[in-house]
Amino acid sequence: MSVDAIRSYFEGYPWWAYSGTVVLVSFLLSWLVFVITRRYLIRALSNLTRRSESTFDDAVLENVISNRLAHIAPVLVLYAMLYWVPEITFWARPLLLAVIVLIILLSIGAFLNQTTDFLQQKSYFRDKPVKSYGQVLKLLIYLLGTIIIVGIVTNSSPLTLLSGLGAMTAVLLFIFRDTILSLIASIQITAYDLVRVGDWIEVRKYGADGDVIDISLHTVKIQNWDKTITIIPTHKLIDETFINWRGMQQSGGRRIKRAIHIDINSIQICDERMLEEFRKIRLITEYIESKEKEIDDHNQALDIDGGVKVNGRRLTNIGTFRAYVTAYLRNHERINHDLTFLIRQLPPGNMGVPIEVYVFTNDTVWANYEAIQADIFDHLLSIVPEFGLRVFQDPSGMDFRNISQQPSA
Repeated sequence: MSVDAIRSYFEGYPWWAYSGTVVLVSFLLSWLVFVITRRYLIRALSNLTRRSESTFDDAVLENVISNRLAHIAPVLVLYAMLYWVPEITFWARPLLLAVIVLIILLSIGAFLNQTTDFLQQKSYFRDKPVKSYGQVLKLLIYLLGTIIIVGIVTNSSPLTLLSGLGAMTAVLLFIFRDTILSLIASIQITAYDLVRVGDWIEVRKYGADGDVIDISLHTVKIQNWDKTITIIPTHKLIDETFINWRGMQQSGGRRIKRAIHIDINSIQICDERMLEEFRKIRLITEYIESKEKEIDDHNQALDIDGGVKVNGRRLTNIGTFRAYVTAYLRNHERINHDLTFLIRQLPPGNMGVPIEVYVFTNDTVWANYEAIQADIFDHLLSIVPEFGLRVFQDPSGMDFRNISQQPSA
């Protein structure tokens, strides 16, 4: 039936009576189509998706088809019905066509969101910045869709608008500067495997120290150990220096690097009484015997007078203590012996002579590591006096009080 045939039924009525009737009928039909689509078509699709084991199709149905794509049906009805109202067709139909394009764009964006969420649940993509690439793709699609919408509303060719973008390159580069930098940074992060979701990283400039919980196009989200969240622009992460502790976690060992400062005044050459006591220490009994034989052979070969301590070689209490620390940690079940193992003496300073422990535990979990380290030094600090040594400590208030309470001569 033609428009003129329908208009003949409204002869003698104002023009708006015909137009209003058609518009009202159009909205009623579009509402009816929307109800049928949501109540029957979506429900039928829902019954199909429930039969599959994957949750991806359920999410797509709920967030893409039901919440967005289903709105195209009533808009298409309006678009078709307004053909019968020439008075508003010339401006209403382009707007409705732009709305259809907008719905399609939003549906594609929602589909990309569901796809990235689904991929990040897979073990292979869990540590990949999938969200960054999804956001880049969405940005390009939205940009292209915006050009199409503007072309429809202004009744101009999208190709003409695209050609005009060349003249606006400088402006676009300025507007999308951070986006471009973040895209390049995301590519570098992926190509060089710098950061993954789940990595423990430390970015001192921003006070960030914790696990990476999200990598998107524009930001990297870090949950610090105090449960606060630090958000760093993606391109800033590449510009600044940061520490990634992934290598430590993968190595199977976590470093202990701590020194015990020995009071220089307590260091001495071992006499026979001290050596006799040291021989009773099971871990260094063999060391004492072999070292004594080595020293005696050396001194006899050079005909050195053993009555003068300064002549020849002698065992010292600090050297024996260092040997004990080595033997103790060699036999410790929580030390990783495949990694660097070093017990060394550092240069003396105003805090005495440092004996540094440089070893690795075989447990990288923070709480376990701290417990192992504490147990080791609890033991070492407590047995220092057994070697005739003292741990250096700055004088405290109690030390000065004891001095002041001593009777004067």
